[in-house]
Amino acid sequence: MTAPDWLARPATRPARRVAPGTLGSVNRARFVGVALVVVSAISFGSGGLFARPAYAAGIDWLTLMAWRFLLAGALAWFVVLANPTARRALATMPRRSLLTAVGLGIYYVSNTATYFAGIATTPLSLSALIVYIYPPVVAVLALRFGRPLEGRRAWTALGIAVAGVVLAVGGISASEMPPIGGLLLVISAPLFYSVWIIMAARHSGETSEGVGSDAAGATNASVVGAVMLSSTAAVYWLMCLVTAHPVFPADIPSGAWPGILGVGVVAGFIAVQCFYAGAQRVGAAQASLLSTVEPLWTIVAAGILLGERLEPIQLLGGALILAGVVLSQTGSRGGPAELPQPVVHLGEE
Repeated sequence: MTAPDWLARPATRPARRVAPGTLGSVNRARFVGVALVVVSAISFGSGGLFARPAYAAGIDWLTLMAWRFLLAGALAWFVVLANPTARRALATMPRRSLLTAVGLGIYYVSNTATYFAGIATTPLSLSALIVYIYPPVVAVLALRFGRPLEGRRAWTALGIAVAGVVLAVGGISASEMPPIGGLLLVISAPLFYSVWIIMAARHSGETSEGVGSDAAGATNASVVGAVMLSSTAAVYWLMCLVTAHPVFPADIPSGAWPGILGVGVVAGFIAVQCFYAGAQRVGAAQASLLSTVEPLWTIVAAGILLGERLEPIQLLGGALILAGVVLSQTGSRGGPAELPQPVVHLGEE
């Protein structure tokens, strides 16, 4: 099995008896899903770290986003074309699923534009914390449109994570508040993102009964990611061309290219592909809760690389966020929590 196969395929074997001391197929699927979401969170959290030096070199968020999704989309199509399973899934993809993936990519512009425009004037550490108002929003939406978190332990974990965000944001001194315009952009980003998560999970086959990996005929993550990233890129490039915005290589300072490549490969291709594949295995609500490792990564990295510092109360909030993530992945007293058994999908056989 090639690397693209395990990224795109939730599972290919039915349940079977597991020898003592070995990891069962359900746990393997859950472990892979958790790992993919965590990698996605770290990748998303690195976007601002790459963006800051690109901004300093002389480009703005619109140029950065155009190249981010052009690079990410190109890499995604390379994965699809190199993977026979993904090629078959693309050839048999229903027209409705294709159009839905295009729509997801177009809608994704709303989240990325507001966030990357906002961090141009808002401290990166603060932005990373504000973004994490989205897990409770996703959890509420999942009650109606997706697979909700189950049991008191999961809801307790969510409450702890939200309390951590409140402490972190509430610890900002009035003298250090950024411009209101930038703050409003950053605050609106997670609201757009919450809706995108639910729509992406629904497209992967998630319902109130189970995650996307349980759905017959669920869409192939690599194919959907390639289509979505390409449609997002098309919107940004169209915006640049219509407004005569500087976007061609000759218009970009050489010092901006490392940041552009980092945003495109890490915060674009890896982040989106891993989140979509991970959410298929664990569900949108749990994926959003797991993603709370992102602000911790961003805060630590911004402190080291950019010299940004948070107050002790904000660090306490970050610790609570991490505690919520850990608690969400532990089982009840009766044993470890399990997800429904993944099955083979028609589009991925």
